[in-house]
Amino acid sequence: MNGLKDMMRALEQEDGEGKNLTPKQAQILKAAVEIFAEKGYASSSTSEIAARANVAEGTIFRHYKTKKDLLISIVTPFMAKFMVPFFAARFTRRVFDEPPEEFRSLLSTILKDRFAFAAENAPLLRIVLQEMAFHPELQQRFQDVFIKDVYPKFEAALDRLKQGGQVVDKPNSTIIRMIMSAVMGFLITRFILSPDLDWDDEREIEETVAFIMYGLAEK
Repeated sequence: MNGLKDMMRALEQEDGEGKNLTPKQAQILKAAVEIFAEKGYASSSTSEIAARANVAEGTIFRHYKTKKDLLISIVTPFMAKFMVPFFAARFTRRVFDEPPEEFRSLLSTILKDRFAFAAENAPLLRIVLQEMAFHPELQQRFQDVFIKDVYPKFEAALDRLKQGGQVVDKPNSTIIRMIMSAVMGFLITRFILSPDLDWDDEREIEETVAFIMYGLAEK
């Protein structure tokens, strides 16, 4: 997918501190992405990563003090270079800066954007989802991005929809939680848990939109 290729180009160009990566660092990061996505962080070893990268294991530790440092070196640029621009620019501009007149339009736009992002970055998304619960640093990074860049505009869009009588008058935090739970549940099932099922993606997107819409619509 283009998203993974773009991500690997970003990782190859610089590390989390803006320094250029060496060719061996790029090989290590690429191998780590593949193995962490295949086996999970806890079940992966630096010896496996070294073998996949065709470097000595000691070379990994010259660049990254621990396996945890290697994970952070992958996930932090992923969030910074893809999640932050996606939320702050493309996502928020398309979804919120020109707010849709109908609740269905808002939900459909959110889900299609999230679907495209997940499809393009499935291996890296798998790593983030697998490891988020076990690494407070990753949780904090994601929360900072969501609360700063997305939540305020999400609230503003919902307030406008409430004023138009299109959304039930519940707390915005509750509505956002319900929407995100349904969206992320669909995407995790589609790309992480059961990617090989015979999916009708367009229909699943519409069914998910309808499920949320009729559950939250003003009666």
